[in-house]
Amino acid sequence: MAMFEIVLDTETTGLDAAGEDRIVEIGCVELENHVPTGRTFHQYINPERDIPEEAFKVHGLSATFLSPKPIFSEIAQKFLDFIDDRALVIHNAEFDMAFINAELKRINFPEVPVVRAIDTLKIARERFPGAPASLDALCRRFGINDIARTQHGALLDSQILAEVYLELIGGRQQALTLKARVEKSKKANVTEQTRLAVRPHSASDTELAAHAALIDSIPKAIWRL
Repeated sequence: MAMFEIVLDTETTGLDAAGEDRIVEIGCVELENHVPTGRTFHQYINPERDIPEEAFKVHGLSATFLSPKPIFSEIAQKFLDFIDDRALVIHNAEFDMAFINAELKRINFPEVPVVRAIDTLKIARERFPGAPASLDALCRRFGINDIARTQHGALLDSQILAEVYLELIGGRQQALTLKARVEKSKKANVTEQTRLAVRPHSASDTELAAHAALIDSIPKAIWRL
């Protein structure tokens, strides 16, 4: 049975989800059995406030760029429809879930249960204790090309995180193992198909005559007693 997950990332005006900071971008990538399906969700959002310089340096989204974009209430249902009831793969899930639920609470929508989140930051810290666990650090560890990531971007980060997640759970190695099994099976089939034909078991007339002559040459052969 197919298993679907949603890799999710947000960009915000700051770090305080419970205060005045807001979401300015959401990016999502759908996975089927840990592999991207090609379906994505991407939306810039007007936060209805200014963009602090510190936040602008991170994601490069200005108030001028965002002012004509829809506000969160206008895209909330479309976003919820996309993520449906699927597990959410998020790097530092506590941060993004806090912002998503704060936005939903402001428009009187039900919150998304935090237990739906799979935190890749926690997975990375458990697998590599004491090692850097940022998305950039994990890309370096796994040899994932993130050259296009000059600034944070919700959709691009989700696409990169999808690759990191696959590495973290050993999905790529599992795929290689499956491929090896398939190739081994194919070789076994070829070997069976190229075996020599089975030799007939019945003796020829020449062989029967030779056998009779051999028996005649044996004194008191038990086969004739």
